[in-house]
Amino acid sequence: MRPAPTILHLDMDAFYASAEQAAKPSLRGKPVVVGGIGPRGVVATASYEARVFGVRSAMPTAQARRLCPNAAYLSPRFTLYRQVSEAVMELLHELSPLVEPLSLDEAFVDLEAGGVPAETAAVRAVGEKLRRDIRSATGLTGSVGLAGAKMLAKIASEAAKPNGLVVIEPGTERELLGPMTVRTLPGVGPATAETLRRAGIHTVAETAEAGEAELVRLLGKAHGAGLYAMALGRDDRPVVAERDAKSISVEDTFEVDLTDRTRVRTEVLRLADRCVQRLRAAGRSGRTVVIKVRNYDFSTLTRSETLRGPTDDPGVIREAAVRLLEAVDTTGGVRLLGVGVSGLADFTQEDLFAQLATEREAEELAKAAPEAAGEGAEGGEAAEKRPRRWHPGLDVVHEEYGAGWVQGSGVGRVTVRFETPWSAPGRVRTFAVGDPALRPGEPLPLVGGRPEGARPEGAQSSEPAILPKSLSPEPPASAEGSESASGEEMSSR
Repeated sequence: MRPAPTILHLDMDAFYASAEQAAKPSLRGKPVVVGGIGPRGVVATASYEARVFGVRSAMPTAQARRLCPNAAYLSPRFTLYRQVSEAVMELLHELSPLVEPLSLDEAFVDLEAGGVPAETAAVRAVGEKLRRDIRSATGLTGSVGLAGAKMLAKIASEAAKPNGLVVIEPGTERELLGPMTVRTLPGVGPATAETLRRAGIHTVAETAEAGEAELVRLLGKAHGAGLYAMALGRDDRPVVAERDAKSISVEDTFEVDLTDRTRVRTEVLRLADRCVQRLRAAGRSGRTVVIKVRNYDFSTLTRSETLRGPTDDPGVIREAAVRLLEAVDTTGGVRLLGVGVSGLADFTQEDLFAQLATEREAEELAKAAPEAAGEGAEGGEAAEKRPRRWHPGLDVVHEEYGAGWVQGSGVGRVTVRFETPWSAPGRVRTFAVGDPALRPGEPLPLVGGRPEGARPEGAQSSEPAILPKSLSPEPPASAEGSESASGEEMSSR
């Protein structure tokens, strides 16, 4: 344990939903839910406005719609989220060489390794400046926790939400942790919590009082001893700059159970190709191919096959995935399929002829494509770029109206709201799904993307309205009639 709170934990506030609110002026201050939008989708992130209604991450989207039917339900735009995440991580690396990303929106930082004085006032100043810099660079807010250990820094950032900063002074850990539920401690999931509950242990203080011997008896040596140390506020885990991924995988949940064996095989092949794309993007190869099958009754099984050496060859991984599928009974219906690769390495040991055959096949396909296109190449290319479905939240561009996003689609029509991060709430128009003037677009930058002087007078800021009421400034008296031409109320910043 450190004598000063020099470990920082940053957690962006309702990251995906806040990014969508920043990109879409008409959604600021309103409930937004990002995730799978189908009947079997799952909520990835809910804005604070949606959480008031009980919507939470990992909740089925169908349940979220019942709780908050008036929310905007949007498909994720990971291209945008990665862009924002890269900007945030750059700011963190300016503070210290030891940055441990946990996800796109969360990371630990060792401020001591960055030369920050081991004093509360100094680390607090760094944390406050980081929050200001993130707001300036991305238009979004993040919560910061500072403590002498990783576990405590994460607890502090959770207590700081939204858009706050909390410092846990060394020496106050046990007093702070005592009344908290045992689920607060890392590694305590539903199963462990239930085991402790049956033993009469509900809080962190009761966990510490139980003693190490009792926890080892209940949970095993490693888990019990580790949990006892954390209940006392002890956590000596270092901030690790490089976290090595153990596996890479992709999976899909289907709106209707798959019963056709040929369709199941086709989906496994498609997932295998996506998995290889992610594998190659990470510059890795893998030795073990894994498939995951969730049946109609929610029973889930996995099958794996270990190859003779690491590979990133799509043909090899596809063949292994199909072989594994042949040993699985899917006649009752398949709800979810997944393909993954583990045993990762930075090199491959593939058969030379297999590699040459793959490269030759790719070259032949590349040569054949322009010949097959013929005179209608331009029209065919546009058709390929057109999505099969216009998902809510998708970026689009119209030849006449410019940039916008899909509000919804159905019965051959697509509804688009035309607005940008730096504009006022925009107008809504409806088009035929095959309108040649409408095409998919790229995410616009949340900050700094507007040409100088292009922001309309009275337009909203790109900052999402996620501040708690206690921190939100009161609107000026002169803003009484500040409504947009479309009659939508402008949310206070």
